[in-house]
Order: sequence, then structure tokens, then C-alpha cells
Amino acid sequence: MNETELGFLEFLKLDNLPIAVVAIVIGVVLIRVTVRFFDGMGERFTRRRLVLKQVAAVLKFFIVMLTAFFVATTLVNFSNQALLALGGSAALAFGFAFKDILASLIAGLILLFDRPFQVGDRIAFAGYYGEVKEIGLRSVRLVTLDDNLVSIPNNKFLTDVVASANAGELHQMVVLHFYIRCDADFASAKTIAQEAAVSSPYVYLEEPVQVSLQEGPVPGMATHFALEVTVKAYVFDGRFETAFGTDVTERVKRAFKAAGIHTVGEMDRPAMRSGEL
Repeated sequence: MNETELGFLEFLKLDNLPIAVVAIVIGVVLIRVTVRFFDGMGERFTRRRLVLKQVAAVLKFFIVMLTAFFVATTLVNFSNQALLALGGSAALAFGFAFKDILASLIAGLILLFDRPFQVGDRIAFAGYYGEVKEIGLRSVRLVTLDDNLVSIPNNKFLTDVVASANAGELHQMVVLHFYIRCDADFASAKTIAQEAAVSSPYVYLEEPVQVSLQEGPVPGMATHFALEVTVKAYVFDGRFETAFGTDVTERVKRAFKAAGIHTVGEMDRPAMRSGEL
């Protein structure tokens, strides 16, 4: 063995390796039990679901930190003699290897206590949108509406813009857009959209439902001008954002058809001649 390898061996207390392994196993078990317990409590007490998720996230973070500290003090010899034996070059290599990890760790602590968003929030960041499942030591895990798991390094959130749809609350706003002909009965269209949102089983009626009108070009169809009907309403739980949007859209489309109000897609269809199927 060369001097560097001998230095590393002197730096480690290999006799304590079994103790460190047992500590890691206990830490993993504690994390799983904690997460399952608070997830179960969140399903039973839905109004406190996000608060319970946040408590679980903080407890998980501290379990990981305490386990890591215990393992480090158990395995690593921090005496002056061992540090001198390790040597300056090896210490520098360790520093470079753990530089990014340390930056993410500090960023994770800042995210937990500064709280620009919390576990359970729906956020938009770097082109991704979804629910925050975990704020870990290295990264934030986000589940998109397509059920994809996205991991983003913690330190990215310290320099880039992040938007939270519910900011720690269980309910959140959902915005829906409908485009109708400029000469359509806009008063009826507005009433239909209002009634569709208010009558949805997913709506949160402690916040107002707003419907607005605006005339202009259709996004992605610059040659088409239409009347934009915008519905702003709150869903009682962010998990039902997609279900709420689908329910309201179905109600509006059916009512528009019954009232003879044509949407942009229907405006492009050729008129059906008598005898055509």
C-alpha cells in the first residue's frame, strides 16, 4: 500500500463498521415508518394533509442528519494525528468530492426553513409543474401531472424563479380558458361557465368563482380572433386539479352545444350539407 492508502485506513475506525451499518438500517426504518404514519394520518384528516406532510419532511430530514452524524463520528477518526496522516492532497480531494453535496445540503436546510414552497405544494419550476413529494438532502422530488418523477438539485431553487400554486394551503386556484366566436351570445356563455364551475363537486366555494371575457387572437392560431372566456375557481384539494378541469370543461361544452354557442374548434369545421352523414 502507498502512503495515501495507509492514511485513509488510519483515518477510519473499521472496528465500528457493524455499528454504523446497524445505525443506517435503523435510520432507514425510522424514515419509512415516519413517512407511512404521517401519510396515513393525512388521508384520515384531509384538512391537515399538507401540514402532516411538512412535519414528516422535517422529521425525515433530521433523522437523516442525525444518522449521518452518528455514522461519521463512529467510523471516522477525527484526531489530529489521523488528520495529519490523511494528508493535504487527500483532504483536498475529499473537499472537491463533497463540495456539491454540501451546497445541496445547505440549500435543503434553507428550503425547509425559508419555505418558498413546502411538501405537498404544487409548483412550477424550469418548465415542470407538479406536486412536491420530497425535499431531500440533495434534491427536490416533483411528481408532474403526467405522473413523472422529476429530481431537481436543491441549490437550483436558490437562484431561479419558482411559483407555488397553493403556498401551503390545501385548496388552490385553477384557471380554465374557453374560446368562442366573437359574435356569440357572450352573456349566456359567461353564465354557463359560472354555473359549471359552481356546480362542480370539486369546487371550493369559500373562495369566489370569477368569470371574465376578453377579445383577441387565439393562442397558437394568430389568424383566428375569438372571445376568451376565463374561469378562475378554487379546487378544495390540489390533487383534484385535473378532475376539476375535466368536470367543468365537460359541463361547459355540453351547455355551449345546447345553447348553440360554437367554440374555436367548431368554427373551423365546414358546414354539413343536406344528405351528408
